[in-house]
Amino acid sequence: MSTATRPQLAYLTAALDDLKSRRLYFRLRILEGEQKPVATFDGKEVINLSSNNYLGLTTHRALRRAAQDATKRLGVGSGAVRTIAGTMKLHMELEEQIARFKGTEACVVFQSGFAANAGAVAAILGKEDLIISDELNHASIIDGCRLSKATIKVFAHKDVKDCERICQETANWPGKKLLITDGVFSMDGDIAPLPQLCDLAEKYNCIMMVDDAHSSGVLGRGGRGTIDHHNCHGRVDIQVGTLSKAVGAIGGYVCGSRDLIEFLYHRARPFLFSTSHPPSVTATCQAAFALLDSPEGEKLIKKLWANTKFFKRQLKKLGFNTGLSETPITPIMVGEAAKAFEFSRRLFEEGVLAVAVGFPTVPEGKARIRTIVTATHRRDDLKRTLEILARVGKSLGII
Repeated sequence: MSTATRPQLAYLTAALDDLKSRRLYFRLRILEGEQKPVATFDGKEVINLSSNNYLGLTTHRALRRAAQDATKRLGVGSGAVRTIAGTMKLHMELEEQIARFKGTEACVVFQSGFAANAGAVAAILGKEDLIISDELNHASIIDGCRLSKATIKVFAHKDVKDCERICQETANWPGKKLLITDGVFSMDGDIAPLPQLCDLAEKYNCIMMVDDAHSSGVLGRGGRGTIDHHNCHGRVDIQVGTLSKAVGAIGGYVCGSRDLIEFLYHRARPFLFSTSHPPSVTATCQAAFALLDSPEGEKLIKKLWANTKFFKRQLKKLGFNTGLSETPITPIMVGEAAKAFEFSRRLFEEGVLAVAVGFPTVPEGKARIRTIVTATHRRDDLKRTLEILARVGKSLGII
């Protein structure tokens, strides 16, 4: 059978050739073995600064045991969507556990964080409604907003005054209104001004929604997220989180009132039309939340922040621009996309995996290397990384 591109898809080949000519083309790096702070990609051992595995839980012994035990007891899959025959007792126990952890009435788990964001927004709003959204919100929020067919108004990043301007201009909007923000922004690592946004939501009668993907397990007591970090309990109607970053597995969740969750059972399309998590993943997530609530979890979060502060401080001493970052997500700003991709390639050759990010993930002219420090990086790993960053950065004129 021929595998050549047919004429109908020739435009894709042309687009790829254009990326190659501008030195923006990449191939997927293949992880061989476990997701660890020092790992093997494409046959080369490198210090890994590109994983969302904040607390090192992807390989934690307690999570491994939970997955193995659940598979032995309950099999490898649920066999159906949640609304037919795929809701296992394990799923309900996990959702109750997450709701307690986040301080809400109820929770529903989705197959991914992307599905949780997109599914929730598209379910609760329609074409008569209004969404007020930070300009740097995650792609899953953007897609959910578009799927809802609501009117979308975008405010300048973290600009409370600009957000209030939109709120004032739409004060008499006839439909429902949603104010939505990331808790921690995934490309810049900065934290949303949540108390001020909650003030606006209450003043202008907006539903308040926060995507806490990159703050769960990172900010707040025991990693409870931005809402806990800012002491905004009871002021956020919809909390979205992920099970695939600090929690170490896969999936997403929405927390809120019991009525919200019951409504999503009936109307959230990713929930209605996707098979539920296998027992192994569900039990793994249960073990992770139990760990976050333990002294070991507290110790891991403290180590994460100690590593983060050390790494940021040393990057700034070297002269790197780390942008607005306030969290373990630390961009190294480069500007020109081709140079950022070359920086990433050279770093890999020297023994560091740090992925370049350019347009359309970030705006034109704001390409960067995106780094994430974890709790399980050793101080020697970070010192070696800083030596390599300094050498390659100087050779490319970045510092």
